[in-house]
Amino acid sequence: MKKLLAYPLLSLALLLSLAGANLFAEEFTFGVVPQFTTQRINDIWSPLLAELSARSGDTYTLTIEPDINEFESAFQRGDYDFAYMNPWHGVIANEAQGYLPIIRDGASTLKGVLVVRADSGINRIEQLERPEIAFPSPNALGASLLMRAELATLYNIEVFPLYVRTHPSVYLNVALGKSIAGGGVMRTLRAQPSAIQEQLKVIHETREISPHPISVHPRVSSEARDRFIIAVNHFAASTLGATLFAEVPIQAPAAASLDDYLILREWNLGDFYVQN
Repeated sequence: MKKLLAYPLLSLALLLSLAGANLFAEEFTFGVVPQFTTQRINDIWSPLLAELSARSGDTYTLTIEPDINEFESAFQRGDYDFAYMNPWHGVIANEAQGYLPIIRDGASTLKGVLVVRADSGINRIEQLERPEIAFPSPNALGASLLMRAELATLYNIEVFPLYVRTHPSVYLNVALGKSIAGGGVMRTLRAQPSAIQEQLKVIHETREISPHPISVHPRVSSEARDRFIIAVNHFAASTLGATLFAEVPIQAPAAASLDDYLILREWNLGDFYVQN
């Protein structure tokens, strides 16, 4: 049974009293893993963080890096107070800076998908021989890190990776025939234009893991962390909140913990993680 998000019974009156108390008001940076273009990330997160700021009384300022490598460098320096990151990032961010996952989607799981052109004649990963495969970056979890680990350890396939920075670029490279296959995740695949999706087919799905957490740096006080959690809980229950969170996507905010992601260590992802 999924864990409920913390403080489900706190009243809206209490939330509003916290938001209106200048005594508690603080400013925080909020990083987001760059799976999409900068414009797309801004369109998703700016209105959401504005609403959460209004409800908590604190201010959450969106910070967008140009690629996943820059994002990784930033959280390993501790640049973000809050950050939406992939599950493996959640593990290494904890090791590097003590970040703790606090919120995740309780209604879904994350897994990588491997796509090829629909007319390629390839239907099984065993048909791939020393392939050049497009990935968004070395350490994108489902799309690259977990996929490369599985191809090597479970199928003994030697991969020649081509890193193309974003998920949409992966799908475009495969659709155009520049790469024989590409790693992504189902939700970014489904977000592509139908003209791209129609040219692709999925031939492999990885093992599942709890989805991307929102993690918080230990320098953020427990009071500020709790204000954020309360704001998420109340806003997600509204019609507007459900709509904005679905774009992340977080369909049903739930409490997250480091334990949700430690299985990744057992899968030896560290052997395939590329340090910046």
